[in-house]
Amino acid sequence: MILVTGGAGYIGSHCCVELIEAGHDVLVLDNFSNSSQDNVHRVERLTSKSIAVETVDLRDKEQTRRVLAEGRFDAVIHFAGLKAVGESGADPLRYYDNNVAGTVNLLEAMKETGTRNLVFSSSATVYGEPERLPLTEDARTDATNPYGRTKLHIEQILRDLVASASSWSVILLRYFNPVGAHETGELGEEPNGTPNNLVPYVMGVAGGHRPHVRVFGDDYPTRDGTGVRDYIHVMDLAKGHRAALQRLPSVKGVEVYNLGTGTGYSVLEVLDAARAATGEPIPHVVQSRRPGDVAECYADPSLAARQLGWRAERSLQAMMEDAWRWELRRSQRRADEH
Repeated sequence: MILVTGGAGYIGSHCCVELIEAGHDVLVLDNFSNSSQDNVHRVERLTSKSIAVETVDLRDKEQTRRVLAEGRFDAVIHFAGLKAVGESGADPLRYYDNNVAGTVNLLEAMKETGTRNLVFSSSATVYGEPERLPLTEDARTDATNPYGRTKLHIEQILRDLVASASSWSVILLRYFNPVGAHETGELGEEPNGTPNNLVPYVMGVAGGHRPHVRVFGDDYPTRDGTGVRDYIHVMDLAKGHRAALQRLPSVKGVEVYNLGTGTGYSVLEVLDAARAATGEPIPHVVQSRRPGDVAECYADPSLAARQLGWRAERSLQAMMEDAWRWELRRSQRRADEH
């Protein structure tokens, strides 16, 4: 049995599909602050499996310990956390409380109940402004925003924990920019309120729900002036977790892996790919840079290829096509509800 914290969220739900299809049983722990019970039902339909769910906030120490004590978990995959860079700058205390304090409670519960295997959902934001590209796992870490610093703090907490007790096996997965949806269009990114990430916002504009895409800065030292990121299909990312879970029993201490494609695309290139996938014009408006954003960030994923036997396979075009298929299904559901 695998405990998946944040398993009803965007990445967590896609990972649950992959884990179940690989033969694992999962229990989803989620507080549903930025996720939906509907995602759990979609995973159940896609896998034809019933999923156990615990509605728990990791900041609730007693309930977190209860879940760990009642389950016999082989490992924990820890997705649960707030994840918007801009929002973290506006409300840093909320991010430290939710992400860091919640993780400490989870680790204490794991320690007390004898669960010692963990895959942690980290982020490429821990690297901050890259000194060189592509980014390898041994690059300097220097997060430039509170969200990234919460991930970096948690990574350090995990290293300290492992140093204190050799029985722990921990893999840190540094994601680059997850996008796309399940290829059926039945499962995808459905944030509460205004999307904080580029692609769901782009798809909302393509679907006629928003007037234009906001492009934050066109004066970066990049090929077209807009920020360059390594976008990775969410199902490729889910397969990375499956590979990490397979490796976990042989890990003594902490291992770190980048999960990215190794290719950077600019915001304008993403918009072009989205226009090709949707057939819609997708207007955009340039605004000032956001604090904490870096010009370019893309991975060297070769270590994951060597050690985990994993590599991203889906193209940017496939990411946009799957995201659009999901957006059309969402629009149809909204129309049916009204």
